[in-house]
Amino acid sequence: MNDRIEKAKAVYTRLNAAYGIPDWRPHFEPVDELILTILSANTNDRNSLRAFETLKARFGGDWDAIRTADLAEIKEVIRVAGMYHQKAPRIVESLEKLYREVGAYSLEHLAEMPVEEALDYLQSFPGVGHKTASIVLLFCFRKPTFPVDTHVQRQSQRLGISRAKAAPLEVKRDWESLLPDADFYSLHLNLIRHGREVCDARGPRCAGCVLRSLCEHAQSYTAG
Repeated sequence: MNDRIEKAKAVYTRLNAAYGIPDWRPHFEPVDELILTILSANTNDRNSLRAFETLKARFGGDWDAIRTADLAEIKEVIRVAGMYHQKAPRIVESLEKLYREVGAYSLEHLAEMPVEEALDYLQSFPGVGHKTASIVLLFCFRKPTFPVDTHVQRQSQRLGISRAKAAPLEVKRDWESLLPDADFYSLHLNLIRHGREVCDARGPRCAGCVLRSLCEHAQSYTAG
C-alpha cells in the first residue's frame, strides 16, 4: 500500500507540474451540471455542451418548460448528443423527480448531505451512475468523491494504481484511498487532459510522457 501511495502522490505532483493546478470553481449550477452529464453519456464534450446550450436556449432556461414540453421536441433539440431517445426521457424524469420531491429545480440540499448519502440520492435519478453523481458533487460542491471516466480508468490501469481489469467503481475507491480529498479535483481534470493529449487509448505517446517512469504499461511496452 505504501508503494501505491507514493506512486499516487508522484502522479498527482507530475501532472500538476505539467498542466498546473486547476482552481476549483463551479462552472454550472448543480441542476445544470446534472442535465449536462446526462447528455454527456457516450458522446464527446463538444456535442454534449452543444446539446445542453441548445436545450436551454430553446426553452429560455426554464426547467419547468422543459419538464412539460413535448418529448419529441426535446429529442430533436438534443439530437447532436446522441442516444436522444434515452436521454430525453431521463432529463424529463429527473426534472419531474425534483419538482415532486423538492418543489423546485434545485439540488442545493446536497450541500449539507454526507457524501455517501448524496451519491445514493443522485443515483436514484434515471440514468445517473457513480460517475455522473461524483461529477455533480465534486464540481458543484467539492465533496470528496472521485469521478472515473474512460480516460481516468485507462490511465489508472496502465499506471498500476488499479488492477488491469478494474471496473470504474474500483478505480474510484483506489484513488480515494490513496490521496487526500483536496487532491481529487485537480487530479481528475489533469488525468482527463493527459488522457486526451498523451495517454491515448490506441496510441499512447509513452516516449514523452511525464508519467513514463511510474507506468507499468510504458515499462512493459518499452521492454517489448
